[in-house]
Amino acid sequence: MTPQTAPAARALEHPERAAIRLEGVLHALSDPMRLHVVRTLAAAETELACSDVELPVSKSTTTHHFRVLREAGVIEQTYRGTSKMSGLRREDLDALFPGLLATVLVAADGQCERIHPGTTAAR
Repeated sequence: MTPQTAPAARALEHPERAAIRLEGVLHALSDPMRLHVVRTLAAAETELACSDVELPVSKSTTTHHFRVLREAGVIEQTYRGTSKMSGLRREDLDALFPGLLATVLVAADGQCERIHPGTTAAR
């Protein structure tokens, strides 16, 4: 197979910054599993493989949650070999909705601490 006939790298669709909508972001963040993903990515401060984010749901449901976050513009996903890497679109979200992500993360930490004392840092 020559470079001209090789299959294109798998690319995932992401909304352009200007197309990210507040209601879509809020919807994506409203689910506890998706909020857990965002908190995990924020704590890591780097991209993570989807398999590195543990969710107590099936693989297909995990895929759905990541897709909702990606399509809302909350995360960016890229393939690296056989791994699908995910990272927060912090720069885009901060430019469009200043303080929103930081406020949601602080509120989620506070909620976690109220419900499960001593677990905030674990995310």
